[in-house]
Amino acid sequence: MAVTVDGKVDTVARRGARISGPADSARVDRLRADVDAVMVGGHTLLREDPRLTIREQALSDERARQGRPRQPTKIGIVSHIGRPGEEDSLPLESRFLNVGDGRVIICTTSRTNSRSVAWLKEQGANVVVHGSERVDLAETFAELPDAGIERLMVEGGGTLVAALLAADLVDEIQLAMAPLLFGGESAPTLVGGPGLDREHAIDLTLTDATENEEGDVILRYLVNGVGAP
Repeated sequence: MAVTVDGKVDTVARRGARISGPADSARVDRLRADVDAVMVGGHTLLREDPRLTIREQALSDERARQGRPRQPTKIGIVSHIGRPGEEDSLPLESRFLNVGDGRVIICTTSRTNSRSVAWLKEQGANVVVHGSERVDLAETFAELPDAGIERLMVEGGGTLVAALLAADLVDEIQLAMAPLLFGGESAPTLVGGPGLDREHAIDLTLTDATENEEGDVILRYLVNGVGAP
């Protein structure tokens, strides 16, 4: 994820403000090309309708030469989706659903009505409905290998990141820290959710720090030392 120096991943307007520059966008494109799937949470999915596709043709071509799908699978984690075309749903001409030729998986709950589920399936999405208030992340991750997904990239937002960290489902965090300050008490941060006290803070191990030509500092952390040499 990209963050400002004050840890914000968006402005108080929450409209998907651009944070890092073109050099980091190219880095993210390479990361997408290296994974089997890209995942986002409900707020990012419904408010931003992201493409989550590899932009660079050469990267897609290389995946094809390796016998892999040209695009990674797109996964949306969202507790509730409204009726098609409404504010709490995806647009009728959704980029997430229609841009690119990768598989689309949406994990939701019984709070999403059957009409919305049917519409998503008509758009080509594989819809998994959990019978609870929230998507069971542990169950979802346990099923990923059966779908051919071994390496997963999560691109936010903060609520999903917090839930994944709480469930001990994160191995690594990569941040592009841009030389910006957004401020605002209500502006979302990297990790949302209810928060942690100091006793239960999650420890990270810094393994790499570089600066690109646009002044973004790229930080790589292992979570609780997982995978450390």
